[in-house]
Amino acid sequence: MNNLEFKKTKYQQILINLGNHSVLAIIALIGIGSATRVMEAGLACPDWPLCYGSFLPSSHFNLRVFLEWFHRLDAFLVGILILTEFILSLVWRKYLPELLSRKYSLLLFLVILQGSLGALTVINMLDSYTVMGHLFIAFLLLITSIFINQNLINNKFNTSINWWKVLLSIPLFLTLIQSLIGVRLSSTWSAHLCLSFNKNCLILDSHKLFAIPLTISIISIILISFFKENLFINNWKYLSSIFFLLITQITLGVLSLQTNLNQPLIIVSHELIASLLIATLSTLIFGVSYSNLGDQTSKHNLLIGLNS
Repeated sequence: MNNLEFKKTKYQQILINLGNHSVLAIIALIGIGSATRVMEAGLACPDWPLCYGSFLPSSHFNLRVFLEWFHRLDAFLVGILILTEFILSLVWRKYLPELLSRKYSLLLFLVILQGSLGALTVINMLDSYTVMGHLFIAFLLLITSIFINQNLINNKFNTSINWWKVLLSIPLFLTLIQSLIGVRLSSTWSAHLCLSFNKNCLILDSHKLFAIPLTISIISIILISFFKENLFINNWKYLSSIFFLLITQITLGVLSLQTNLNQPLIIVSHELIASLLIATLSTLIFGVSYSNLGDQTSKHNLLIGLNS
């Protein structure tokens, strides 16, 4: 491997590692955000971006203040990670795939937008639509980060199975819609009104209704993978994961209703599983389902070159 190829591989691998950390941090951010909302801690820090006028409001710490403070801290770390990726993509642009810095600039824009919506959730006193937008941008951040990372890992794609990408997009879209309805449900207290007084049940009924096509789409994808082009053999870990996540998500949803949404851990886990489902489906769409033996061998050789 010559010096140019070595630099391309080395710099690309650094960005992949940073991207993996970004994905994990975004998933954690969604989970912490859910805990903050469920524990009604969204206004625990009355100011923004500081908390009680301090970066570390230790004199005001209780569970709610800690959740909101930690949520903001994780968001800050996500922003630093993505800003670092963007700067490195500019510095190393001649060694990286074309237009990569533009993709990172989109990611950076989403981070800025996410931070702005985070400020608005405080300013607007947790307006339901602002909270929904805040979560939606977080999901877009997650999907875009996975898209960029998978493009770095897999330089070649098998365009002969675009139909597979379309099929996988259906449960991804349904999971996004169902998650946003779930946020609307919790941020307007519609679930409590429906379960306790049989009022405003439309949102809760819609949330439960979307579970049906989501379940059908995932089971259909798994069944199709058994009979078409060794898709299950090549991607069995991810396909098994989305089935397990689906079953877990349904179980948590049923438990949430049975406990009258009074168990924060169940509700937070419900949203965290949704983010993991979105991450796994996105990985299948943008990378794993398109990789072939040649791509895997090529990637293996690149990593050997790095270590030599």
